[in-house]
Amino acid sequence: MDDLNFGKRNKRGDWAPNQPVETAPLFVFPPQLTAILKWLPHYFLPWNLIFAVSAIAYWTWILPPVAMMQTLSLGWIAWLYAVNAICVFLFYGAFELHLYVLKRQENRFKYNGKFPAEQKNSAFWFQSQNLDNILRTFLSGVVIWTAIEAGMLWAYANGYAPWLGFAENPWTLALVALVVPIIHEFHFFCIHRLIHTPFLYKWVHSVHHNSVNPSPWSSLSMHPVEHLLYLGTAFYHLILPSNPVIMLYQLHYAGFGAIPGHVGFDKVEIGKERLVDSHAYAHYLHHKYFEVNYGDALIPLDKWFGTWHDGSPEGEAQMQERYRRRKEKLQARKARLETEGAAE
Repeated sequence: MDDLNFGKRNKRGDWAPNQPVETAPLFVFPPQLTAILKWLPHYFLPWNLIFAVSAIAYWTWILPPVAMMQTLSLGWIAWLYAVNAICVFLFYGAFELHLYVLKRQENRFKYNGKFPAEQKNSAFWFQSQNLDNILRTFLSGVVIWTAIEAGMLWAYANGYAPWLGFAENPWTLALVALVVPIIHEFHFFCIHRLIHTPFLYKWVHSVHHNSVNPSPWSSLSMHPVEHLLYLGTAFYHLILPSNPVIMLYQLHYAGFGAIPGHVGFDKVEIGKERLVDSHAYAHYLHHKYFEVNYGDALIPLDKWFGTWHDGSPEGEAQMQERYRRRKEKLQARKARLETEGAAE
């Protein structure tokens, strides 16, 4: 597969798509029905369907009886952690093996032409991005994921969360399931802006941003505080009229769904002819430039708040102009403070 049919590569070996990133047509006014219908399959396939099926599989085959979950006990929570860890290892590991270990498509469609394993960096534990990312994923990420999951299941089992049955409330639950990605996008944007404030960025979010060249294991490589905030998207279902299966879908959307945005490749080759879009470019630009694309383009929040970068030359110019204006404001503030200090 020739990736230059879809994009271009610079002298450093970095690849970028020809087409700029577009936000979903859901929040365009007046509504564009044709564009929505054309885009709609991408809302479900392949990623959202995978996460929804995984939630159903957990409820059907993994979780203990509801009566057992009424009591928080080490046995079933440890079982849940083991299953989560195995699933993360297999799901994340499949991308890592295919793209970064075996390098089956070499650097075709890879945004950053270099591979993290090729470079040592003192910002990471043992100077290894992969080892650092893997340890943070399992020692913190999956632990907090499991704790939230167990807490929410306990709340459902004891009647502390509104539990609607599918048979009695099919349309309500269908609507809640349909907006799970929108809930995630809103939550992610809000907490992402929060942890980019100077104090939280320095002590919390910088851990994740150490992976400037993200790879699959970077997906859940975070500070524990960020894990709690990010995976806390499940807590919306404490007040929403929902169902434990949909809550699991919400949590899996965050946990397993972190992969597409950090896979580091625009497209994943499946066989010789088939390509699967990662839709990762918007978030890759965030890792590259830090202060753009706080959301994932499902809701145009970055456009509304002036932090959108679509990867085009125009987007680059707008970002540089924002930086210039901010620098001028900081310089003016510094000069004013110096003048006031001299007057005193």
